[in-house]
Amino acid sequence: MQIYAATNAAMGPAAGRPRAAASKGGESLLLTESARSLGGAPSLFEALSQGERATVLKHGRRKVFYRGQTLFNQGTKHDGIYLIETGRIRVFYTAPSGREITLAYWHPGNFVGGPEVFGAGVHQWSGVATSNSSVVQLPGKELRSLVVEVPNLAIGLIEGLTFKGKCYSALAQMLGTRSITERLAHLLLHLTELYGVDDPEGILIGAAFTHADLAHMVGATRQWVTISLKRLQEKGIVASRKSQIIVRRPDLLQGMKGLGD
Repeated sequence: MQIYAATNAAMGPAAGRPRAAASKGGESLLLTESARSLGGAPSLFEALSQGERATVLKHGRRKVFYRGQTLFNQGTKHDGIYLIETGRIRVFYTAPSGREITLAYWHPGNFVGGPEVFGAGVHQWSGVATSNSSVVQLPGKELRSLVVEVPNLAIGLIEGLTFKGKCYSALAQMLGTRSITERLAHLLLHLTELYGVDDPEGILIGAAFTHADLAHMVGATRQWVTISLKRLQEKGIVASRKSQIIVRRPDLLQGMKGLGD
């Protein structure tokens, strides 16, 4: 089963109106106690003037990655960063057992490929396009020269790496202190904040995530997520309509955030 991907224009006026602009530039999606406490992800593009942006892009290599294509693999050598222009990039860690945990989904304005942005060492995780995406790759050697020439780029990189550090710290705290049930409740509520669309039955989550995607975000198996969503539907907390998931009782999800498994 897949959470339905839609925009208000695609769904038509009868389907409801967006509660917030989905996938805004600088947004990110990750498991956290409170997305608001982290603040918005800084946009590297917005930190630059038009002239500075032109200088940076001149040294970059624009690439298109289709859905499912890999930008970089865990364990391979670093080669700079990727500025996201369009699309959505998932970064994830793969354990020796083969099990995956999603670190975050990054949107336009963000960059991926850190933390060693200048090209030393190897990648600690992998990055893959979850929708057709356009990125600008800045190789480490060129990036090192650019931060001297464009101080605003250096500031943007520092702010971006600081935000990523906060995100991954929040993820570690959630995985270490919250049950899987609590984590799923947090995630569904966060999805309604980012992608929620008003619907006669509640709040439609207007973004495409499979049960396996949700499992990778909360640290569970796909089967556990499928069973848990079925139980939530039986309790009237969520509703499934074809390939859509609608949150009917966000107040009850809020109550579940304090429950164990």
